[in-house]
Amino acid sequence: MTVKKTPSQRRRFLKTASAGAVGAAAMAAPMVSIAQTTSLRFQSTWPSKDIFHEYALDFAKKVNDMAGGRLKIEVLPAGAVVPAFQLLDAVNKGTLDGGHGVVAYHYGKNSALALWGSGPAYGMDPNMLLAWHNYGGGKDLLTEIYKSLNLDVVSYLYGPMPTQPLGWFKKPVAKVEDLKGLKFRTVGLAVDVFTDMGMAVNPLPGGEIVPALDRGLIDAAEFNNASSDRLLGFPDVAKNCMLQSFHQSGEQFEILFNKGKLEALPAELKSIIDYGVQAASADMSWKAVERNSQDYIALKKDGVKFYKTPDAILRAQLESWDKTIAKKAGENALFKKVLDSQKAYAQRAGQWQNDYTVDFKMAYNHYFGRAAKS
Repeated sequence: MTVKKTPSQRRRFLKTASAGAVGAAAMAAPMVSIAQTTSLRFQSTWPSKDIFHEYALDFAKKVNDMAGGRLKIEVLPAGAVVPAFQLLDAVNKGTLDGGHGVVAYHYGKNSALALWGSGPAYGMDPNMLLAWHNYGGGKDLLTEIYKSLNLDVVSYLYGPMPTQPLGWFKKPVAKVEDLKGLKFRTVGLAVDVFTDMGMAVNPLPGGEIVPALDRGLIDAAEFNNASSDRLLGFPDVAKNCMLQSFHQSGEQFEILFNKGKLEALPAELKSIIDYGVQAASADMSWKAVERNSQDYIALKKDGVKFYKTPDAILRAQLESWDKTIAKKAGENALFKKVLDSQKAYAQRAGQWQNDYTVDFKMAYNHYFGRAAKS
């Protein structure tokens, strides 16, 4: 027997079926959350005009772009919240959510921290030193040192820096004796090296170097590279730059996070930060080639005279370095632990690199040297 439905019954059936279909579709659709933006306030240890601060901004932009509005890192210049050398403490306390600087700036807390930058690193170039850090045990050692200091921070190292000049001088230096008695600016374990070489060392932050040179508070100084040196105003107060040095030949940058702030982020945002660091490392090294080479030419046009640091001074640096690390290793077990790790890695990886790498200077001279055909 067929039961006929009245028009009102049919309307009720269609309404119920329609509501059920909508509910089923809603249950089948993926859950899309509209998360609030997490804002993190960073400070660099560099003046706003320095290319180093630009590198910090580059890192933040990469992370912000990849996070798609879920994370925003704001980077302030040195001194905006705390002085440059107080960055680590500010990040640890949460006064800042993070920062951008170099590990050597924390040298005063544990001398082993300066081994990520100061000295010849057993012949490793800056990129190989980063390889040791990421794959040879350096990362775990740095975490161990920070933990021993009760610092709740997470450190990412990136950005292999080009070899740094010996520094800027009122007149060029030709022998080791020319350095003795000079009031000199440097940082990290280079303080100990140059002190052993007879210099009076003052570890000034970057923004204070040129004013100190101008007022005669120091006689000479090193900072880092052609672009930074030019923007900081070195050619206004000194006209002689000595190129090549072992005092900081393998340095890299450090991106710091307050550990609590970082761990509170979702896993996908932490992955974005991790990959953002790697991308920024490559981009920084490429930009350094582009900008440093241009500013090197510009400095020459500004009347700066460049000289290769004499081999006698370079050998004296190595001898002073050996004395410095022997003393520090005897005083600090963590210092020795880092040294031993670096030495083992450098002996293996350095042999491979030195045996495999061709002499690029030979090819350059073939095309651009004085004997090359015009």
